[in-house]
Order: sequence, then structure tokens, then C-alpha cells
Amino acid sequence: MSSTLRFRRTALAVAAAAVLPFALAACSDSGSDSASSGKSSDAPAASQPATPDASMAMDKPFGPACAGVPAEGAGSFDGMAKDPVATAASNNPALSTLVAAVKQAGLVDTLNNAKDITVFAPTNDAFAKIPKADLDKVLADKATLTKILTYHVVGQKLTPKQLENGSFDTLEKTKLTTTGSGESYKVNDTANVVCGNVKTANANVYIVDTVLMPK
Repeated sequence: MSSTLRFRRTALAVAAAAVLPFALAACSDSGSDSASSGKSSDAPAASQPATPDASMAMDKPFGPACAGVPAEGAGSFDGMAKDPVATAASNNPALSTLVAAVKQAGLVDTLNNAKDITVFAPTNDAFAKIPKADLDKVLADKATLTKILTYHVVGQKLTPKQLENGSFDTLEKTKLTTTGSGESYKVNDTANVVCGNVKTANANVYIVDTVLMPK
């Protein structure tokens, strides 16, 4: 009898040892299922804002200086999108010095008639960094002015993604480089994009805080 009891106890112990892992696994699976189902129900809520934000960074203007763009009218983002780039820039008060320089160089029609270009547009403050005597000298020299302005133009529409580590031929015939990610980009390691991915009828515009100089 004792040996039979021992055998039964051993069999029960073996059975329990065999069943217990499966029971634990089942519990953990159901727990993980419930946890994962809980997470999955939360996940869409967490991921939903991220996806539009990411697309927004790619599709819409970004950067601190964008806040200074008029909310409506010809100088707004919607207004600029309807006009070719030189005309669109003329409606943005922060680009008035650039527009004056473009007119001085006789490049209005060149820029307005170009197809699928990118313009790195220096702000008035960017031009203000140049000593007045030097700026006046450049504005009076059409060949030099044209060389500088065409260096700010690339013959294709560039997306923010392309700026992450880019090297592009300019209309001036030399290259400029871009680096960065997200909403922070630099051109030639010196100029910061302060309002990027602004759309006009024929161009993508990246407003920069420093005038670019051909090398």
C-alpha cells in the first residue's frame, strides 16, 4: 500500500509539474494578451498624433520665423502658394531686402518663370548682418549680385528629407550643402533655416537667417 501511495503521489507530482508550466504560460499569455490588448487600444491614441505631426513636418511650413508670416492675404502661406516665387516673396514683409536685390539684379522674371526650383531666401535680418558699405557695394554691382542671388537657387524642389544630408548644384553653378533633421536644418553649416518648406506656385522656399556666399 505504501509503495502504491508513493507511486500515486509521485504521479500526481509529475502531473502537477507537467501541468503547472502550461497553466502559468496560459496565465501569462492571457495576461500579456490583456496587457497587449490594453496597449493596443492605447497605441492608436498614442500613435495618431505622431503620424500627423510627422507628415506636418514634411508637408507644411515649419520653424520659429513662420510665426511672423501673415495669417491671411497674399503674404500668407496660402497666398504665397498661388504666386510664383519672386511675386510670393514680394508679399512677405520679412523678405523685402531680398526682393529689392532680386529686382536690382533683374531676376524677377527668371525666378518667376523657372519650374520646380528651391530658393533659400535670406531674411531682412540676414542682409542686415552684412556691413552697409559692403551691401551697398554688392547691390551696385549687378554681376556680383546676380552671382550671390543665383547661388541661393537650386534647380529642383527639395523636401525637408532631402536636406538631411544634401549637396546640390545651384543656378550659380557651384554647390551648397545642407544638414539637419526634423525641423532643424543648416545650409553650408552657417545659415539656419528659420521657416522651411514654404510652397509657392513654382518653388519650395526655405527662409534662412544668413546670406549664402558662393565659394
